[in-house]
Amino acid sequence: MTPGTTWLSAFLEAQAAEQGASENTLLAYARDLGDFHGWLEQAGRTIAGASQDDVENYLIHCEAQGLAKSTRARRLSAIRQLYRFAFEDRLREDNPAIRIKGPGRDQRLPKTLTEAEVDRLLDAARHHGRNARDRLRNTCLMELLYATGMRVTELVSLPISAARGDPRMLLIRGKGGKERMVPLSPPARVALAEWLTDCDTRTEALRAKGVAASPYLFASAGKLGHLTRHRFYSLIKELAVAGGVSPARVTPHTLRHAFATHLLAHGADLRAIQTLLGHADVATTEIYTHVLEERLKALVMEHHPLAKDGAG
Repeated sequence: MTPGTTWLSAFLEAQAAEQGASENTLLAYARDLGDFHGWLEQAGRTIAGASQDDVENYLIHCEAQGLAKSTRARRLSAIRQLYRFAFEDRLREDNPAIRIKGPGRDQRLPKTLTEAEVDRLLDAARHHGRNARDRLRNTCLMELLYATGMRVTELVSLPISAARGDPRMLLIRGKGGKERMVPLSPPARVALAEWLTDCDTRTEALRAKGVAASPYLFASAGKLGHLTRHRFYSLIKELAVAGGVSPARVTPHTLRHAFATHLLAHGADLRAIQTLLGHADVATTEIYTHVLEERLKALVMEHHPLAKDGAG
């Protein structure tokens, strides 16, 4: 094993153990850094000995391949993280990527939903499902998602202990193991209480058969022990169809965007929304001000008489 591949393995292990990186994040790092490693080898260079010029030439190579700005920015970020790790662990005396300015990202406004569309999704959750238990679970999932703006991974992996005691606030463990408190709306609290009652009844029945209780709020018999992101993604598409909302516009993340956009539209402070979403930087949250501006412009263009064709 070369020093470069040893570094990559150690870096990925550190990201998993110390930063709490998800499996998907680790796979993305492995792909991006693997491509960089392969390019360096073809150029007769190594990760251990790469210079700032090597990193810059690699980014030029990526641009020549026609890779999107977002992809090039992500790859540079991974390279910076790798060399910061190497520098902090004294594997080398410098970070050759630290002074390189990234290509930036094309700003895309996140897709969101209207309040009426969210209402239709929530109503669909109350009526869609194979049985009463499914409908209770679907209602709890959707109410919690819209009430808190959680990331889908945070939602499906919620420990049942976090939901005990008719909570007004829910403790959420986010990226990197960071915890935050998010208030629950009255409908979310009702849905949560009803789902917990059902879970407790089911747990008692399983214990009578010698089966241990699950630590997860949305338990599953699968390998992870809880509802998977993929299953929830499919479920929310089903709810969109049932609620008469275009499935193409509905993902777990659009509910997160709707949570933030609707709060902002009703006068919530941007810093408060940042805290609720678990954003490390308020600049990430500021995108929702642009979403709101675009929606207001669209409303004016659609309804203002002077915006009509032929208006003098």
